[in-house]
Amino acid sequence: MSYEALKDMISKSRNIVFFGGAGVSTESNIPDFRSESGLYAAKTKYGFPPEELLSHSFFVNRPDIFYDYYKNCMIYKDAAPNSAHIALAELERRGKLRAVVTQNIDGLHQAAGSVNVLELHGSVHRNFCIECGRFFGLDFIINSDGVPKCPECGGIIKPDVVLYEEPLDAAVLDAAMRYIRDAEMLIVGGTSLVVYPAAGLIRYYRGNKLVLINKSPTQYDSTADLLISGSIGKALSEAVFGLC
Repeated sequence: MSYEALKDMISKSRNIVFFGGAGVSTESNIPDFRSESGLYAAKTKYGFPPEELLSHSFFVNRPDIFYDYYKNCMIYKDAAPNSAHIALAELERRGKLRAVVTQNIDGLHQAAGSVNVLELHGSVHRNFCIECGRFFGLDFIINSDGVPKCPECGGIIKPDVVLYEEPLDAAVLDAAMRYIRDAEMLIVGGTSLVVYPAAGLIRYYRGNKLVLINKSPTQYDSTADLLISGSIGKALSEAVFGLC
């Protein structure tokens, strides 16, 4: 049973890093905007693909449509951590998990109790005025009508998320590289590993405990030391809470 193999690998490891994507959050009922239904909804209601709606140039040129889409399709304030988030937080509490590297922007890893979380694409919980730099929480964005404006200077507020056409934060990316490079065990889950540069991080891993947990195949499946096809929440929960 692959869960038993995963449990055994975790029990023998002290320096584990987790790298995850949208598939981790879909089990908290947060849809993947790149899914077929997400693409259809964006094109049907807004007339643009998500990659264009979530681009820097679209934010600059059409902030009204950007925010209508962003508020309706990218923010899920009531979403709760699922069993994958909880299991990873427990691994960190036990001193086994060194870092969570995530492509998600929902903050659910922190909500579950994880502390060392590297958010490659930022977070919906942080927002800033593009004029004066003042920061705002998620509630300010949700409660704003139309395009959120800074009450101090009137500047447009931008989510602290990495949009298409924008580079990843260099410090966060460098830290993710180092954690993955130095990891004894790397667990990759809920990501198709096709969105770069984030997907390329797996190439920095130099160990022999590469675990891939995904519901669909990836280009890296043949390189995995353990491949699990199925729910990431079930796999991690069974492995972590089955440990003595």
